[in-house]
Amino acid sequence: MVKKKYTQEQQVIDALRKCGGYATLGDLYRLVDTSSWITKTPNESIRRVVQLSSKIFRIQPGLWALEECRDQVLSKFNIQSAKTQNIEKFTHGYYQGLIINIGNMKHFSTYVPAQDQNRKFLDKPLVDICSSIVLPDFSYHNLTKRASTVDVIWFNERKMPDSFFEVEHTTDIQNSVAKFCDLRDFYSKFYIVAPKSRKEQFLKVMDHSAFKEMKDRIKFRSYETICKEYEAMSMIQNLTDKI
Repeated sequence: MVKKKYTQEQQVIDALRKCGGYATLGDLYRLVDTSSWITKTPNESIRRVVQLSSKIFRIQPGLWALEECRDQVLSKFNIQSAKTQNIEKFTHGYYQGLIINIGNMKHFSTYVPAQDQNRKFLDKPLVDICSSIVLPDFSYHNLTKRASTVDVIWFNERKMPDSFFEVEHTTDIQNSVAKFCDLRDFYSKFYIVAPKSRKEQFLKVMDHSAFKEMKDRIKFRSYETICKEYEAMSMIQNLTDKI
């Protein structure tokens, strides 16, 4: 009897099963044993498998699940229906979680506002992946209070804000830009994270004369860009762990 070949697709599927039927692409890079694969670019092979396999579907950019677990996984994330409110809640928590994880891997102290700490990144509350649940007292009260509502903040080793992130799935980008303008005196980076379809809207907001001073400081990051950075950092982390 000829032994059935253990294909790359089957290895990825088995890794997804071990994760409960879903995983980020960055996690698959770490979990799939590619030591026997005849390729110099195993991560690209994993990416190709999830994109081409009829047994795997995409939930969000960078997040994949098994067709056999579709109902179970979508129910777990409360996105089995097309309710806009549920999808927005899941999406917002997902990208906050990716940004937090990227910051953690870059050795920043990471923070999300108190009202978001019980929001979930996949199956984990954001409070469980943040390195800080209390906002550092880095400035005057009125400024720290304003900063306390920013979706994600990365702090450096001196407890000063390195980067501010606002995730804007459908909400008003102008409100987040105005918030960043209030924090403009900090030597920090400012990012609007949103679907790439909203970049034109972002550019129109930044053309307002009221935001002229911050036009070159506030950057747009698409969801896909955040996912690619998370995957790249996961690859580096995986290599570091093996050393």
